Amino acid sequence: MGELKHCPSCNDFFNYTGIREVCNKCALDEEKLYEEVYRFLRKRENRAATIERIVEVIGVKKSLLHKWVRKGRLQPATFPNLGYPCDNCGKLITQGKLCENCVVDLKSGLRQFDAAIEFRNKVNEHEATYRKDRR
Repeated sequence: MGELKHCPSCNDFFNYTGIREVCNKCALDEEKLYEEVYRFLRKRENRAATIERIVEVIGVKKSLLHKWVRKGRLQPATFPNLGYPCDNCGKLITQGKLCENCVVDLKSGLRQFDAAIEFRNKVNEHEATYRKDRR
């Protein structure tokens, strides 16, 4: 059973079933835009087009292009200048949610946190041993 939601594109109500984020009318409009973008990119001279170029020529929103790349409808292997923004810094990526730099930073932060926890546990353990010996 679906729930009633506002369409983020046209603000109409629609029955959200978890399949589409927009109403049927907007989904059809998006599909027409997708077909137009795909036809544009299939031409040899346009395969290396950037997102900005596609927006300029077709008039599609960047967010839609990002969505199609994220969902795998537009393959960066075929169209090398396409991607979507990293969830953390906004750098253009082609897979996952974070760019390589953000992943490295996150792992580094986690290692530092784990080291701090381990150090705190050792200090607490040492203090407990010291107090027990002093009795």
